[in-house]
Amino acid sequence: MVNYIIRRLLLMPVLLFGVTVLIFIMVSFLQPVERLALYMRDFPKNEAAIPALISKYDLDKPIYVQYWNWLVGKTDKATGVRAGGILFGDFGYSRSASQPVVELIKRRFPATLDLTLWAIAPVILVGIWLGVQAAVHHNGFVDQAARVFSIVGTSFPTFVIGLLLLMFFYANLHWFSPGRLSDDLTRVYESAAFNHYTSLLTIDALLNGRFDMFIDALRHMVLPILTLSYISWATFLRVTRGSMLETLRMEYVTTARAKGLTEHDVIHKHAKPNAMLPVITLAGFSVVGLLGGAVITETVFNYPGIGSASVRAATSLDVVAMLGFAMFIGLILVVAVLVIDILYAFIDPRVRLS
Repeated sequence: MVNYIIRRLLLMPVLLFGVTVLIFIMVSFLQPVERLALYMRDFPKNEAAIPALISKYDLDKPIYVQYWNWLVGKTDKATGVRAGGILFGDFGYSRSASQPVVELIKRRFPATLDLTLWAIAPVILVGIWLGVQAAVHHNGFVDQAARVFSIVGTSFPTFVIGLLLLMFFYANLHWFSPGRLSDDLTRVYESAAFNHYTSLLTIDALLNGRFDMFIDALRHMVLPILTLSYISWATFLRVTRGSMLETLRMEYVTTARAKGLTEHDVIHKHAKPNAMLPVITLAGFSVVGLLGGAVITETVFNYPGIGSASVRAATSLDVVAMLGFAMFIGLILVVAVLVIDILYAFIDPRVRLS
């Protein structure tokens, strides 16, 4: 098991290198003038100075030189100040947000992470439970109802479900509001008296003893979580149901039943663990999708996370910010692949020998 994990850890630098190459290929399609935002905060007002700046940051040099400078930055020989360098956490400057991309990610990602932490359980666990129930009651009423639910869930666009939930629960019932926090509590959250221990709103609210803020934050996340869950449940239901049906037909399951084991033990101790391999992959990439920002959901509910920031950057043609987000999500994806591989090895020992 240890050797398997070590092999996967050694593979990570190769994957990260591949991610940086892919992102840089997209960067290389930009004009040298646009790539100045990777190193400069203020675009030069004097157009006559642009050729000198392009030469200063080696944007007219061979592609491998530009790639190296993009990785480690470009140091000014006169001042010794380094500009750029993704290995140092400098993804360039976002003109749409008027701040460095890394600062924009630091400001927006905690909101997305907060939403992800509360959405993981309903998105994954409920979806798996629905799939297991559909497989156990194969061709019964529960299975038929689950099939209809799955078809409807995969057919409805995310923004339609979000708008329907907003219309019913916000416009008509006034129960749940868009945004992240009510206006009066937002002022408290942004005040100097409020301690930001983790930058996660719900956790910091509890640590500050503001249970009213904690409840209000959860109320604002109900509709986004419902929207994300409904779409994900349909997918998890189909994958889990198919995997469980295949596993329930295996000979070892028949043998377990012949030995007199209860149906509960057969399903949950023998069939379910072996049916979870494809579900783990789906769950891992679902979490990556949540951490990368649920673009449509965050936009519909005016939730200030990575997804809504990506939309703003895209509509403002802020290419540098978009590439910074892509690099950040790529890092999350590489880590997620490592975690999925390790979980595979725990569930199925045969994977460790591959």
